[in-house]
Amino acid sequence: MISVLLAAWRGEKYIAEQIASILLQLAGGDELLVSDDSPEGHAATRDIVLTFHDPRIRYMQGPRCGVIKNVEFLLGQAKGDILVLCDQDDVWLPGKLDMLYAKMDPAQPELLVHSAILTDEALNETSEHPCAKPGLLRNLIKNSYTGCCMAFTRELLPHILPFPEGIPMHDQWIGLRAEKFGTVRVIDEPYILHRRHESAQTGRGGTLGQKLQWRWNMVKALYGRHT
Repeated sequence: MISVLLAAWRGEKYIAEQIASILLQLAGGDELLVSDDSPEGHAATRDIVLTFHDPRIRYMQGPRCGVIKNVEFLLGQAKGDILVLCDQDDVWLPGKLDMLYAKMDPAQPELLVHSAILTDEALNETSEHPCAKPGLLRNLIKNSYTGCCMAFTRELLPHILPFPEGIPMHDQWIGLRAEKFGTVRVIDEPYILHRRHESAQTGRGGTLGQKLQWRWNMVKALYGRHT
């Protein structure tokens, strides 16, 4: 069983297109979890999600504590053996889930990362997003893991949850934990159209001081846990 995890925030501009592309690939026993972190009283995203009337969709109100906590909440709700992260404003290309079923072993702690086609807001191709480059030290220094290109097995969850405080983004943490406790597989083929636009909630930078602090927090979390 596959669980697709969509952390939403004021997603009404693009989310319908993304959900439609996901539902085309979901099997009957799979699920799409949408955790809506939109501000209280903002119902536009919820209304769009519920118009699909699809039993494979589980809509829920998010914790409203930011994207990292929202993804953590989704991971705690998922029922699948393979967990697939996705962004609200992307579009999946055909064959993504078939590829995951063929390449992943749910009985093993595995992380799979594929590449993406970068687009503008209108889905016009701009470039190809490079695939992740595994390596613990490499990704501590400069993260190459992108959540919307990642899927991993439930066997990794005990090593991922709970997310530590003070990390810059969940995808880097998941990637590093997979490096330490599982197997990372890279598929250098694009399986999504990845929109880049000004209102995106991830992929933003920080000051040099913030970046150094984030790396220190990540090192402490990686080597300060008992697992």
